[in-house]
Amino acid sequence: MQVPFFAFRDFPAGLQQRVEQALIEELRRNQLILGPTVTVFEQEFSRFLGGGEVIGVGNGYDALVLSLKSLGVQRGDEVLVPANGYIATINAVQQLGATPVFAEPDPHSFNLTAATAASVITSKTNVILPIHLYGQSCELEELLQLCEANGLHLVEDFAQAQGALYKGKPVGTFGKINATSFYPTKNLGAVGDGGAVVTQDEELAHWVRQHHNYGQSKRYEYAQVGVNSRLDSLQAAVLREKLACLNKLNAERRSLAQRYHQALANVGDITLPLPSSTNIEHIYHLYVIQTGRRDALQQYLGQGQIQTLIHYPIPPHYQKAYQHLGYKKGDFPVAEKMAQTCLSLPLFPGMTHAEQDYIVEQIQRFFAS
Repeated sequence: MQVPFFAFRDFPAGLQQRVEQALIEELRRNQLILGPTVTVFEQEFSRFLGGGEVIGVGNGYDALVLSLKSLGVQRGDEVLVPANGYIATINAVQQLGATPVFAEPDPHSFNLTAATAASVITSKTNVILPIHLYGQSCELEELLQLCEANGLHLVEDFAQAQGALYKGKPVGTFGKINATSFYPTKNLGAVGDGGAVVTQDEELAHWVRQHHNYGQSKRYEYAQVGVNSRLDSLQAAVLREKLACLNKLNAERRSLAQRYHQALANVGDITLPLPSSTNIEHIYHLYVIQTGRRDALQQYLGQGQIQTLIHYPIPPHYQKAYQHLGYKKGDFPVAEKMAQTCLSLPLFPGMTHAEQDYIVEQIQRFFAS
C-alpha cells in the first residue's frame, strides 16, 4: 500500500464537483477582481467566526504584514514570535523593519505561551504574535492578560487553525487584528494563494480595506499609499463551497486523530499531540508526534511507501536569513528538540481507515523490532 502525506479527495462526497461548478460559474460572471463573490465570502466567513470584519487579501503572508502595519508596527519596534513554526510570521515582522524576538514554545502544545513570552518583553515590544500551530489554539486568556498588563497588541496567526476553538469561541477573533491563509492544503484551502485579515475593530478594517487595494477610498481617489493584495473572485467562489463544509472537514480530521490516539497510545517513546487543556478544541491541521527515533522511523515508514514530513527540521534561529538577530545554538532548547523529534503523519479528509491502519501497523512494527 502507498499512503500519501496529503491528497485532495472528494470529501465530503460531491465537494469536488461543487468546487468545479463554482469556478465555471464565477469565470462566466467576468467579475474577477473584487467582484461580489468576494464580498459574500467575507460576510460568510465573518458569520462563521461569530462576527467582526473580514478582508480578503492575496495570501497569508500579506495578511500578516497588513495586520501589523495597521497597528503602526515599524522600525525600532519588537514583535514577539514563537521560536518554532513557519518563517512567514518572522518575515512579515522584518518586512516592516521591526525586529522579531523569539520565545520558546510549550513542549507539549508546540505553542507560544504567556510564560515564555513574558520573559522576553522589553520597552520596545509592541505586539505579541502567536501561531495556533498544527490546528491547536494557544492559551489565549493568559496571552491577552499579558498584553493588557504591558500595553501590547495581540495579533493571531490562525493560518493552521480555521475553526479551532478556545473556550468555545473561534480563534482569529481574540486579537486586535488577526491573519489567516487559504493556501490549498490548509483546513480551509483555496485552489491557489489567498488570505484574510480579521478584526473586530471597524477603524482598522477600514484602513486595511483601503490599503490592500492601492489605498483607494473610491474609484480613482486614494487616501493613502497602499498595495495590491486582493483575494480574487475565483478563489472566493471556491472558498465559499469549502467554508460550507469546514465543520464537517474538521470533524473528520478530529475523528482520524482520535483513531491515531487510541492506536498509538503507549507505543514506543511516542508523545501524542493531545489537546493541551479542556479549553481547546484541536482541529489537527497536522498530526505531529514526537519521538527520539524520528529519523529512523521516517526512513522505515518511507520504505513501506508511507510519506511523512518534518515540520520544521531547521529552527528559525539556525537559518542563515536570521543570523543578524544574534541568536545561537542552545538559546532555544525546546524548539531545537522539536526540530529533532517531531514527525508529521498523514492525516487529511478522505483518508481511509485502511490507509491509517496500515500506518499504525508499520509504526507498531518499527517499535517492536
